[in-house]
Amino acid sequence: MPRLDVREISPVNRHEKIHEEFEGMDPGETLTIVNDHEPKPLYYEMAAEVPTFDEEAYEVRQDAPDEFVAEFPKSEE
Repeated sequence: MPRLDVREISPVNRHEKIHEEFEGMDPGETLTIVNDHEPKPLYYEMAAEVPTFDEEAYEVRQDAPDEFVAEFPKSEE
């Protein structure tokens, strides 16, 4: 399962890098993102723009005050 810690990536470049990683995945895989805030804007962006994003299976948890772990699954269709 691909995992990407974006906390070290400049905020202006984060979404581009995430989209690149997601596009490179096989159907049925899940991209795990580690971020310093809850990635709600990214969730809405993916839901609106990426047909292969399985928004129903999306999950997020907060492991620390500055550590949010989000699961972005790619549909098998």
